[in-house]
Amino acid sequence: MAQITVKMVRSKIGCNPNQKKTLEALGLHKIRQEKTFDESSTVLGMINKVKHLVEVTKS
Repeated sequence: MAQITVKMVRSKIGCNPNQKKTLEALGLHKIRQEKTFDESSTVLGMINKVKHLVEVTKS
């Protein structure tokens, strides 16, 4: 499967609680923190919820 890297680039301050929980589920707690995932529909759906806070690159 393809790998994608998700990097948190904006703060979660001011977001609704569902978006904060989504970032925590992705394992992103601090700005500039990166995680690598397999590209699956579950992960892509989570990224879509917080797309204004993260940056995604394919690797």
